[in-house]
Amino acid sequence: MAKNVGGLDKGLRIVAGLALLGLGAFGPLGWWGAIGIVPLATGLMGNCPLYSVLGLNTCPVR
Repeated sequence: MAKNVGGLDKGLRIVAGLALLGLGAFGPLGWWGAIGIVPLATGLMGNCPLYSVLGLNTCPVR
């Protein structure tokens, strides 16, 4: 898989994913916080399937 998620985008996805997971575990979101797995996984892998479909790329290295 080619990487299509750049540095800033990757960092924001990881932070958002962890925040959602934390709000789900310790806050008001409950099981809905599990949706945080998606941005966390795409941030850690550096590849977003939706970006591939839309033809977007925030990664500076091609």
